[in-house]
Amino acid sequence: MSIIRYILKFIVFLLGLAAIALIVGVGAIFVRNNATGAGITVAEGGPSVGHAPQGAEELAIYMFLQARADEINAALSDDPADLAFTIEPGESALSVGKRLQEMGLIADAQLFRQFMRYNNLDVSIEAGDYTLRGNMNMKEIGQALQKAKFEEVVVTIPEGWRAEQIAEMLTAEEIMDGSEFLAMVREGAAVEHNLLFDRPAGRSYEGYLFPDTYRLPVPARPEDLVVRMLDNLAAKLPANTFELAGRQNLTFYQILTVASIVEREAVIAEERPIIAGVYLNRLAQGMYLQADPTVQYAMGYQPEADQWWKTPVTLDEYSSVNSPYNTYLNPGLPPGPIANPGIDSIIAALEPAETNYLFFVAYGDGAHIFAETYEEHQKNVAAYQGQ
Repeated sequence: MSIIRYILKFIVFLLGLAAIALIVGVGAIFVRNNATGAGITVAEGGPSVGHAPQGAEELAIYMFLQARADEINAALSDDPADLAFTIEPGESALSVGKRLQEMGLIADAQLFRQFMRYNNLDVSIEAGDYTLRGNMNMKEIGQALQKAKFEEVVVTIPEGWRAEQIAEMLTAEEIMDGSEFLAMVREGAAVEHNLLFDRPAGRSYEGYLFPDTYRLPVPARPEDLVVRMLDNLAAKLPANTFELAGRQNLTFYQILTVASIVEREAVIAEERPIIAGVYLNRLAQGMYLQADPTVQYAMGYQPEADQWWKTPVTLDEYSSVNSPYNTYLNPGLPPGPIANPGIDSIIAALEPAETNYLFFVAYGDGAHIFAETYEEHQKNVAAYQGQ
């Protein structure tokens, strides 16, 4: 019995030596292959590189892959022509491998799956569009599928435009279907964002469509643009925005409403805070805002002039345009923003100039003359507009 025990111990000892020799041998193979560029690692500089096997499972996969290294390193074709390939969101390495095999780019989908798994490339396959070639080997394909190619389109939204103008441009420049964008904006229910927290229920995204240049994926969706606009607006606002709005006894939504009027009224940048101050002074005293841009917004598209902002607006129109946005007929702020203001107009509404001005009148190059009293304002009107 003791002899058998010794024989068993000796066999275990020999197996241990064999295991050590195997591990050392595999390590030597791994080092040699890395040094010579052979073996199964992906190309240098890729998202993942080969590594010495850890544990029995990885050792088995490594030995399997090493035995088929020639298949991994060799392209099936010498054709350099580009081939379009798309990976769908959530698609597995095996599914990708099967389609690559069907296209003739690799010979064995299971081998591809094990290669991707060993190199930790299976977890970082990125959904999207790719350009592959017939003369790429499995290593090159695995590396290429880590970074999708996205087609983009660039669109620039001017300051002070209303949603309809943005929609028209999106259609004209073939960015997206402008009617779908406008419908989503008017519904105001497709996107959730922290900036929308005090927006009255049922209101549109007018005022939040921050004017700037945006890069969009192709095909672009209305949500893609609106989310980027909201994120951009949030990034541009001062850290104490809501505190500043509270100092004016206004919600952020109301600040955007004031800012939208300032955006349409101001021509000279330095006057924005003063114009904002005039409107806020009038609000504080319970006066009608009597802001021309609100009447223009209420009037909407003018087919005769092919424009959205009618100019000039006559005195008769001030009293005849029946709309809650007409601030000549309705006290206080209009129901919501009348345009989409830039950051300077928003800052002006948050931090208006502290004056006693209650009136202003435009002249010449777009500048304004300001007045504290109605009598002074009438003199300015007579002097600068000949009335």
